[in-house]
This record gives sequence, structure tokens and C-alpha cells, in this order.
Amino acid sequence: MAIRGSEPTRNRPRRLTFSTETLLLQISVLTLVGLLSATLYTWVTYQQLTADTESRALAVAQSIAADPDVRDLVTQLSDLPSLPDNQALRAGPIQAIAESMRERTGALFVVVTDDDGIRLSHPTPALLGQPVSTSPTEALSGKEVVDLETGTLGPSARAKVPVWSTASHTPVGEVSVGFSTESILASSLRAIAPIAFTVVAALLAGVLASTFLVRRLRKLTLGLEPEEISTLVQDQEVVLYGVAEGVVGVAADGRVTVCNARARRLLRLGNVTGRQIRTLSIPAPILRLIDQTTAGGSLTVQVVVGPSVLLVSARKVLRGTSDLGWVLTVLDRTQVEELTRQLDAVGALTSALRVQRHEFANRLHTASGLLDIGEVDEASRYLRQTLESGPVKYPVEHGDRLQDPYLQAFVGAKGFQASERGVLLRVGAGTLIRGSVTDPQDITTVLGNLIDNAVEAAVHGSSEPRWVEIELLSEDRTLHLVVADSGDGVVGDPGLPFVEGHSERKGSSDSEHGQGLGLTLSRRIARNLGGDVWLAAPGEQGGPGAVFCALLPDVLELPKAAPGGRRKAARRG
Repeated sequence: MAIRGSEPTRNRPRRLTFSTETLLLQISVLTLVGLLSATLYTWVTYQQLTADTESRALAVAQSIAADPDVRDLVTQLSDLPSLPDNQALRAGPIQAIAESMRERTGALFVVVTDDDGIRLSHPTPALLGQPVSTSPTEALSGKEVVDLETGTLGPSARAKVPVWSTASHTPVGEVSVGFSTESILASSLRAIAPIAFTVVAALLAGVLASTFLVRRLRKLTLGLEPEEISTLVQDQEVVLYGVAEGVVGVAADGRVTVCNARARRLLRLGNVTGRQIRTLSIPAPILRLIDQTTAGGSLTVQVVVGPSVLLVSARKVLRGTSDLGWVLTVLDRTQVEELTRQLDAVGALTSALRVQRHEFANRLHTASGLLDIGEVDEASRYLRQTLESGPVKYPVEHGDRLQDPYLQAFVGAKGFQASERGVLLRVGAGTLIRGSVTDPQDITTVLGNLIDNAVEAAVHGSSEPRWVEIELLSEDRTLHLVVADSGDGVVGDPGLPFVEGHSERKGSSDSEHGQGLGLTLSRRIARNLGGDVWLAAPGEQGGPGAVFCALLPDVLELPKAAPGGRRKAARRG
């Protein structure tokens, strides 16, 4: 059973491609132009040859009509009561003169008549003594006539000239000279032959040129038809300007062919279409990404441009054997990266608080047991020790200098991580915080990145023992952070640690490390708060290492003073 609708599709004639239509149209136009040109030239040539032939006939007729002998003979015959018979005219001098002139000039005929239009000469002797086939009226009235007419010998270009009397200025006859139009046509064909050859050669050259242009068009459009190109343009508009990602198209020669608004905003570019990508202010990792991307492959790099953390992917684009260049996709991962860092800090804080809660419960159970068995003094001593040292014995030297529970738990968690890598984390003697933390996420993110950076430097440092020291100092609602380490310091430009992609963790087995964004994000968070992160001292080889500082405004809440205390202070004042 046939499928309905399949037969019309099968029998539907195949439509010619646009390139084929273009080729056929160009050939048709060239052919039409060639034919019109040849026809016009033939017509002009024919008209010119006709005019020349008519002028020639007129000249021959004038020369015969002006011959004194012809004038005398025609005048004498016109004065006779009747003309001689056919035989006498055949042997007459007028016939001889006319035929002699006809043979010399190659005319179709040379006819001389009297004042009644009776032939006195004719190429056909049998017609002598008979009236001419065309009207002699105008010539006998004294006018010279040039025209195309058809007589007994066929169509011809002829001239009629009056023969004037020798005695008085009156017409006594006419001379009619004609040249066959067939000779004119033959001359036209001989004249048109080179033009026809030229037209055919031009037509062939035009066909070859059109074929070349069509092939060139197919190559430039990658074999796509106009409908397909229109569809691609529509799809491009939808894809490039309808998606949230930035898209940059780079041709094989390095020219930027497409750059949507999102990409211009993220990469901080202007109108760069048509410019070489290597002349633009684009981070070097993106340019290296283009150089390293091979056919069919895709590479990704994470960079920081201005305040944004961008994930840039490069893909090599091929169509058949044609290299179309690269497509860069730009994603804004600023918020994601910040949230990731904050979640890492919150995760570490949560783990530390969970450990504290567990240890609190254990110690409360211990104190409760001592009270149950009546060991009140032992329970009191045990509780005092817990209050002094905290619920958990973190591997953080002088950790008791931190009284804020968030900071205590977070630094304790970082102490565990540092001790696992053979680094001692300690709290400096200058640590003093009055008040409580109001924004633990930003503080722990900045402090965590600084501690992680310092621990990494200490692990790769050459000095022993390996340590990291932090100091936290409050000034009203502002928190000052100082982080030092025992590493080998920062070599070279002091701003290098804040450059995206620069990291001392490259080659680390930890997948979270090696991105080179921690210090960059920490500085961005601090500057968003109105503060900053900077390198206070670069350190030296063999230790001590670098010293980083941070200023975080409005992240603390000042303690509320007791009313009694305020009254005592007033009385003391």
C-alpha cells in the first residue's frame, strides 16, 4: 500500500540551484545582448550600404544625364512625332552608351527614357520602346529621386535624374540607374562576418567568466543556497543575540567576524568586528587558547577581566576541508566562583562547629557524670578548664586568643587542614577583636584564601619548621587581617600574586587548587566592602615568607556596654 502524499513528493520536479539559475541567466543575458548587438549592427550596416548604393546610383545617373551626347540624342528623339521601332532602338547609340555604363559600374540596369517615360535603353532589349514599370513623373518634373523600388528586374536601390534639353532648360527625358538589393545584402553579410565572430567569441568568454563566477560564488558560500544563507543569518541572530553567553567568531586569518553584545561587555571590548584579535586588549590566556585548539577539539580557560571571572571555551570550526576559524564562548562565573569560595568557607565552618557541638556534648556528659557521683570539685575544675581552652583542642597555637565562635571554629578547621600538610597554624600575639562578626561569609572567604595561600607557600618553602601566623585586629567595625608564612616569599612583581592564573598550586593533586583565583577574588570581595587586600612584604628565599594584609570595613558589631558601666564612666569623667 502506497503511503499517502509520497507520490507527489516523488514526482515533484527538482528545482535548479541558485548558482545554476545564475549561470543560465547570465548566459541568456549575454546571448540576448550578443544577438541584439549583431542585429543592430547588421541593420545599421545595411542602411549605410543602401545609402552608399543609392548615392552611387545617383552619381552614375547624373553623369549619364549630363553627357552632351545623351542630351542631344534624347532631345532629338523627344522631338520626333514617333519613336523608332524596337530594332532601331536596339542598334541606337543610347542603348550602346547605357549598356557600356552598366557594364563598367556593375549596375543592375541603366535605363534612359524620353519625356513620355518610354524606354530608349534597357538591359532587356525586348522591353525597348515600352513604358517604364515605375513612375517617372518626379524625374520628368525636374527632380532627382533616390529610392528603393521593385521593377521588372527585381528590387533595387535606384536613382532617377532628369535629362535636360540642349536648347531649353526643360526635361526631355530621364536616366534611371539601379543596383540590386541582393548585392547590398551580400555586402552586409560580408561586413557582419567579423562582428558575428566577435559576438560569438564574446559570448564564449562571457560563459567562461560566468562559470568561473558561479564556482567562486559556490566556494565563498560553502555551497549554500540563498535560502540556506538566509536561514543561517536568522539562526545566527537568534543564537548570538538571544543567548546569555558571550560569543566571538574568529576567522582563520585571525579577524573577528562576530562579537555579540554580551561578549563585548564581558571582555570589555568595543566594536571589534573586522579587526585582528591579536591587536585587541584580550587576556593572553585566551590568545594561547586559540593557538592550542586543534581541529575538532575544544579547550577552556578561566580568566579574570575587570571585576568578572570568565570561563572562555574555544572550538575549532571546519566545514568539509574548509577552515572557518574558531568560536569563543564566554561565560560569566563571577557569582558562581564567589559562591563556591563562600560555600567552601561555610563548609569548613560547619564542620568545625559540628566537631565543637560533639565535643561540647561529650564534655557536658563528663561534667554531669562527675556531679552525679558527687565529685563537685572535680566537675568545677573540669568546667573551668573547658572554658579556658575551648571545647576542642585544635592544632592552632594560641587559638584561645580568638573569642568569636565563628572565627574560632573556622581557624580551627583550617588548623586541621594545615596540620595534615605538616604546617603549624598559629594566632599572633597582636590579635584582639572587640565585638562579634556580622558577615562571616566574606570574612571567612578572604581569610580562608589568605590562609590557604600561606599554607601552600609554607609547604613548598625550604625552611623548617613550616608555619603560618595570622593576626586579627578590630578597629571599631573594621577588621584588619595579617597573614604571614615560612615560605620562600614572592619573587618578582609584587602584583603578580593578584594576577589571574598565577598560582603556586599548579601541579597539585587537589582539583580545587591551581586555578590562581583565590587572591584575586579576595581582593575583589574586600574592595566591594570598601577595603582592600595587598602584599605588605614579599619575604625572602629561605624564609620568612610573604606577608599579606587585608582591610574589611563594616564586618563587626561592637559590643553593647552595660548601663552601670556607662554611669560609672560618666562619674569618673
